[in-house]
Amino acid sequence: MIKLAGIVTLYNPEEDVKKNIMSYLTDVDKLYIIDNTPNKDNKEVIPKSKKIEYIFNGENLGVATALNMGADLAIKAGYKWLLTMDQDSKFKKGDVEKIKVYIDDNNLESIGLVTPWHVINTGVKIPKEKVDYPFEVMTSGNIISLDAYMKVGGYKDDYFIDDIDIEYCMNLNRHGYKIVRLNYVKLKHDLGDIEVKHVLNRDFVCSNHNYIRRYYMVRNTFLLCDSYEKYFPDYCKFLKRGLRGQLQNIVLFEKDKVRKLINMYRGYKDYKKGIRGVYPYGK
Repeated sequence: MIKLAGIVTLYNPEEDVKKNIMSYLTDVDKLYIIDNTPNKDNKEVIPKSKKIEYIFNGENLGVATALNMGADLAIKAGYKWLLTMDQDSKFKKGDVEKIKVYIDDNNLESIGLVTPWHVINTGVKIPKEKVDYPFEVMTSGNIISLDAYMKVGGYKDDYFIDDIDIEYCMNLNRHGYKIVRLNYVKLKHDLGDIEVKHVLNRDFVCSNHNYIRRYYMVRNTFLLCDSYEKYFPDYCKFLKRGLRGQLQNIVLFEKDKVRKLINMYRGYKDYKKGIRGVYPYGK
């Protein structure tokens, strides 16, 4: 069976983070917990285990930086595969083992990552196929090839949060790697306050992300399309249409409309200015 390291990023975690970590701790040989919470560590909410290496940054360095820290530590320790987890995600007992078995039983030289089906509240049905090959997936629950990670240059710090997962998958695709999804393995992933509005026989998915996330989503989507439009023009058009859909849903259904719209404009303006990294406007 493969040797497996894991990484989970913390940011102001709730008490249930301990249960989430315990859902996969037995399946990894080493777990790197990268804490991006400003000013206060979270040692009291994480399990006590010799497997765990806890790194407290003391500030929010962003999701990409945390993922790269965990991946680099795993590479130095000799691991070839890394489980990437969000603090709000958990597996059922034995499900990580199923992914490990698949990796053990198959030739995955051209595979960049293996992922489960993400159980989220959007109404999307699980495909009939046991295994399929999506173009991009969310970060949590992935087991990534660290050989592929090194060849594509890791996660992009410029993005800070949002679209980090999409960029990484597009980068894998650009370098000829495939993404494998095991639809018989399920990850419970809490994406926050998702609502599906049913109006005139249409479904409108409202993510209800806050105004700062809206800033990153706009800025990083345009940055992403600048980087990959020549390789994947149709998918970049799809991403930009998605922004228009988000704008529509904010106006029609979501709260805090004014701040969200202002920050979507800021995101576009700062993309044009070449501003990267952390949100520059305070709270």
